[in-house]
Amino acid sequence: MVGAKSAGLSPARLARLDEVMKRRYVDSGDLPGLLTMIYRRGELAHVGMCGHMDLERGTPMREDAIFRIYSMSKPITAVALMMLIEEGLIGLDDDVHTYIPSWKNLGVYMTGVPTLLAGSPPSFITNRPERRMKVIDLATHTSGLTYGFMMRTSIDAAYRKAKINDFQTPGGLEAFIDQLSTLPLEFSPGTAWNYSVSIDVMGYLVEKLSGQTFGEFLRTRLFEPLGMRDTAFWCPPEKLDRFTSCYQPKPGGGLQLQDDGQKSTYAQPPALEAGGGGLVSTAHDYMRFCRMMLHGGTLDGVQILSPKTVELFSLNHLPDNKELADLAPPGMFSEAGYSGIGFSLGCGVNINVAKTRLPGSLGEYFWGGAASTAFWIDPKEDLTVVFMTQVIGADARLTLRRDLRTLVYSAMTESFA
Repeated sequence: MVGAKSAGLSPARLARLDEVMKRRYVDSGDLPGLLTMIYRRGELAHVGMCGHMDLERGTPMREDAIFRIYSMSKPITAVALMMLIEEGLIGLDDDVHTYIPSWKNLGVYMTGVPTLLAGSPPSFITNRPERRMKVIDLATHTSGLTYGFMMRTSIDAAYRKAKINDFQTPGGLEAFIDQLSTLPLEFSPGTAWNYSVSIDVMGYLVEKLSGQTFGEFLRTRLFEPLGMRDTAFWCPPEKLDRFTSCYQPKPGGGLQLQDDGQKSTYAQPPALEAGGGGLVSTAHDYMRFCRMMLHGGTLDGVQILSPKTVELFSLNHLPDNKELADLAPPGMFSEAGYSGIGFSLGCGVNINVAKTRLPGSLGEYFWGGAASTAFWIDPKEDLTVVFMTQVIGADARLTLRRDLRTLVYSAMTESFA
């Protein structure tokens, strides 16, 4: 690990980052433990960790701990799709039904009409969408699809009833696509932003077009070439000693166990390889993925994407360059705040630094996971940060990421922007 000063970072301020994060989030009982990695100027400049990876067993946090990264799977799936785009197998402007014929006539749900008839299969009244769903709509969550956990609409309820995106769905991604073909869209593609199973659909497209299972494609085309040895859709028995336990806030304060790392459902391969949220990984593995992107698609002589394709991740692909705040329904769940943020390919992108009220750079792209993990890539500052912990439903999730970002940027002694 290179000295912090060589990376344009202050050792004293990095120590403050570690101290503040420990005091504010671990000592307070909001997080069991945490691990922060900062890479700049071609070197790993800082690793900070504290607390535990398993509170019940008193296992201290370790640098090679394996975490559930949930929605930090999304940018990986987006890269997989872009690899196939570079091979000429698919395009962002293609109609989705070109590859999923059963979706050609998907309609848009009419508000106020009952969605399910008692004792009957799903029954809906729909309108024709304003236009067909395109691949770019999947990448940007403007497809009209949703997540069942949103608890907002009748379509969310239908997703819950059908157990859409269940990791144990018999038949895997193929059955998942068949399920979605029976349900209407929430809105016409391109007219709103709604966090959804869209990226999981992209995983299906990768599987169909590559002729490999999605997990096998990721393993052979991305993880093994990049040296991401601990990233997969499950954690094998020989690695369970490094698999973190996951927690959730306990009423009245503190944490309670949500998923025991030693008895986890992740100890078995899932039936559905969910590119939107199913991967486990280490901070080092995810940092290798981020480094590849920061270096224009190549790492240690292995080229995954071209530099021009990687540049697309720094652009806002929402219609008319709108922000999430312009397109997301009120109260919509997200892994980010909305002001100043657009959406790129499977991740958010900074399009107005002043509106975010945080230090950062135009074109930096980022996302997080349901267990409070986070990453960002700032090409202008030659910087990438990976943050790992394991708490689902943390009230302080966005505040945590705000503090992390503020403390990292405040440690800089030199700026390249």
